[in-house]
Amino acid sequence: MNYIKFAIFYDVKKLCADLDEVLKEEWPAHFNTKDFNGDWRSISLRSASGNSHDIYAHSGETYKNTPALNRMPYAKKIIDSWHCDKESIRLLSLAPGSIIKPHRDPGCAYSDGSFRIHIPVLTNQGVYFTIEEEQLHLKAGECWYIDFSNTHSIVNEGNTSRVHLIIDGIRNEWTDKLFAEHGYQLTEKDLPASYDAATNARIIEELEKMNTETARDLIAKLKAGK
Repeated sequence: MNYIKFAIFYDVKKLCADLDEVLKEEWPAHFNTKDFNGDWRSISLRSASGNSHDIYAHSGETYKNTPALNRMPYAKKIIDSWHCDKESIRLLSLAPGSIIKPHRDPGCAYSDGSFRIHIPVLTNQGVYFTIEEEQLHLKAGECWYIDFSNTHSIVNEGNTSRVHLIIDGIRNEWTDKLFAEHGYQLTEKDLPASYDAATNARIIEELEKMNTETARDLIAKLKAGK
């Protein structure tokens, strides 16, 4: 599955009010200069060093909230509503006329054990993602998972900047349930060796709603304790 548009919507006015607080400081240019043309900038709400200007996203680091997040109470509420461990959390701004070239981000597939969430704060009709040749337009306040381990690119052909809140999360039982509810097909290799009884029952309940052969096979294995 290349992407999920979650049935989750956030308050754009509150997100923009939060954004106004951090637009007052300098945002570093993105470090992957070979991957874009134009102006692509970021500021961290959670980073390995705890510094707002540390915009690197490295798997396996211990991450800390930054001073920028302390000025964004609504964004913090959103982040806390995701009941999983988080790594890097950033705001990324793509200026008008800028292009992020086709590339891959290894390790960003849900099946790898981590995932990346995009929540548009500011956008326009000229902003779109291309993921494996399919174009997507993400609207402000929506919430998306995109498998960035696949080839993707982004363009901003509009007249205003595009700013997204981007959360890198670590997969767990809670996220498995959420992804399954939105059609993500968990395979046998995706499941951990065992769940506790309550979690096992919840997963079976969600799989039963899918009513597919794969889901039925997984239910049988879960009930058998395999």
